[in-house]
Amino acid sequence: MSGNRVVVYKGPGEVEVESIDYPKLELPQDVVNGLGLKKNAPHAAILKLVTTNICGSDQHMVRGRTTAPVGQTLGHEITGEVVEVGDDVLFVKEGDICSVPFNIACGRCRMCNEGKTGICLNVNPARAGAAYGYVDMGGWIGGQAEYVMVPFADFNLLKFPDRDQALEKILDLTMLSDIFPTGYHGAATAGVTSGSTVYVAGAGPVGLAAAYSAQLLGAAAVIVGDMNPDRLRQAESFGCETVDLSSGNDLVDMIEQILGEPEVDAAVDAVGFEARGHGADADEAPATVLNDIMSISRAGASLGIPGLYVTGDPGGIDDNAKVGQIGVRLGLGWAKSHSFTTGQCPVKKYNRQLMNMILNDKAHIAKAVNATTISLDEAADAYQQFDKGVAMKYVIDPHGMVA
Repeated sequence: MSGNRVVVYKGPGEVEVESIDYPKLELPQDVVNGLGLKKNAPHAAILKLVTTNICGSDQHMVRGRTTAPVGQTLGHEITGEVVEVGDDVLFVKEGDICSVPFNIACGRCRMCNEGKTGICLNVNPARAGAAYGYVDMGGWIGGQAEYVMVPFADFNLLKFPDRDQALEKILDLTMLSDIFPTGYHGAATAGVTSGSTVYVAGAGPVGLAAAYSAQLLGAAAVIVGDMNPDRLRQAESFGCETVDLSSGNDLVDMIEQILGEPEVDAAVDAVGFEARGHGADADEAPATVLNDIMSISRAGASLGIPGLYVTGDPGGIDDNAKVGQIGVRLGLGWAKSHSFTTGQCPVKKYNRQLMNMILNDKAHIAKAVNATTISLDEAADAYQQFDKGVAMKYVIDPHGMVA
């Protein structure tokens, strides 16, 4: 092969599809230099992309709200067909269709052995944890592309049992790389169980996935809060209650009107650091959602926080916000004995079981998040539409393999 086309960040609000070198079975130079690892990666595989999705986390970079440099390749939601494997790959074969967890993990360090694959110690010299196509995550080439290299392939790849079945259900299965496990992680770490009442802040794709996951976990009532009417309607389409935060009404009162009491058993923050205050014209207030979910969760509740918070935000509202220091009412959470779960979802903890739910027709996540297929060349326009709040989850089909 002679080349590879990939989506690239060109500056705030702008992405382009560019041609780069076809991937090699080699580690990124940042990882080689920073961790002293060998460059050759016989443990790796190269995948031809079947589907790759646009994520809200990508959107933070494209908005210019991270320290991502111009030229950053994009994309960490990857499903592909194996087209090449290294000599040390034993169990993955050419032709296999696999889901790729967005967290890159070695499978050998202490964190991986503890199942904490979101904070692997051997894939990023800057901090624990790495991801494809993301700022400060190790220099790994992004997966909104035609081809991608996946290291430690035997550990990272989730093979689908049957190729024809996988292609038939590909719009559901493509969500296994990130948002379905991430949404499920948010709901599970919030303690959602049979009969729970649940509040999910944010009706973007991760929020919708969290709400859908709460239903799978047996929630009695799931309430989704957002300011975007189209996204709220999407949540209602699969049985969620909704609250419109642009109304200016008090969230506690709106919860009480739905449930008959002013609190929930579990809450999920699927918004993150670009949160706004309540009301149609509210300004950005990055601690809003965290304070909301503490306010409306019962004493002793668990709070799942899959929403992204960063340590570097050039567009932060003040000097504190620019380094991720925001005005959280921690005293309120302490007084109510809340527990918090933050950080990257360890995708491998959930993806196999969620795959089984999809393959056995127990989960239809693509419909819940309104999966919409586009070509690689349509990615730039899709980023613009996603930034405007369209109620869709864009699935890029680089090779025309989606029926």
